[in-house]
Amino acid sequence: MRAIAAIMVFVYHNRKYWRDDLPFPVMRFISEWHIGVTVFFVLSGFLLAYRYENSPLESKKSYLKYILLRIARIFPLYWILLSFFFLDTAYSKNVNYFLQYSLLYSLFEKYSISGIVQAWSLQVEFFFYLLSPLLFLLLKKNWKYCISFLLGIFLLSNIIGYGLHWYNGNSEGFLYPLNFMMGNTFFGRSLEFFFGMLLAYLMKQEKGLEFLKKLKRSTLYGGISIIVFTIAIALFARNNFVHGVERWEGRLIHELLLPAGIVIFFWGLMSEKTFISKILSSKLFILLGNASFVFYLIHISYFNLKLKSYLYLPDHNFVLLWICSIIIYLGIEKPLYEWCRNLIAKIK
Repeated sequence: MRAIAAIMVFVYHNRKYWRDDLPFPVMRFISEWHIGVTVFFVLSGFLLAYRYENSPLESKKSYLKYILLRIARIFPLYWILLSFFFLDTAYSKNVNYFLQYSLLYSLFEKYSISGIVQAWSLQVEFFFYLLSPLLFLLLKKNWKYCISFLLGIFLLSNIIGYGLHWYNGNSEGFLYPLNFMMGNTFFGRSLEFFFGMLLAYLMKQEKGLEFLKKLKRSTLYGGISIIVFTIAIALFARNNFVHGVERWEGRLIHELLLPAGIVIFFWGLMSEKTFISKILSSKLFILLGNASFVFYLIHISYFNLKLKSYLYLPDHNFVLLWICSIIIYLGIEKPLYEWCRNLIAKIK
């Protein structure tokens, strides 16, 4: 599913090449394929909740090791690519090193399209990493506690952003305005992770598992739901240059209904043997899934721009980028993560 999500984001970012060739309804549908990021977020919510639950909260050491493992998962490769970007002064100008290396740049609207642009989602992921053990603990107590906490930090982030705007204009757009905060921060997108966590919670409870088993043909109906909700979001787009989520109706579908469809689809993949599950569990898709993080970080911005300056193929380097991603995953990302994990395991 990571591979599918990464491919969707690639198509979304390259949709401008087909804007004049495809009918408006088709382009409007493709313009919502940013939902590949939603698939990533729901999947992260499920995987972390299912694997860790609230065990990192058992002690300071366990939480430290948990956070270090999460840092090792996303930061080293990002830092390597970002360093190459900074060293190439033809591409990197007027950038804030601290904000870029810390990923805090993506909390500011002014800087949100600088550096490795798509890395904004890593900031969203990392905020979830920090909070997920607490969120799952609250979810196990009562789902209302978890929702209340998420609503609370959402309101707090709005108060900070709009408070700064009232106080000094907030010219850099820190957690401001609302549409930026809703689309680019954890505070605005936390429900996508919540739905993934909810699936993990149901699978770990006897009654929850009984409920899930009552859902028939989940792969089919979940897949149809994803398509239908994506089309519904697209209906609120005025033209090929805007998104349906820019309207509040589209945003509500995106945050409340789409993740539910994704969760049902995920349950279907895990509980049913279908043609789709067979394809997605093949060795090819497992490899692509493993390399999808690299692909996500290089498919636009610096690496891709540099690659295009040497070689630009008719498929917009789609296949070549996957080949590069697999090489970087096997040669750099995987061994680097294994080294970090072994180092973290030695912490007593």
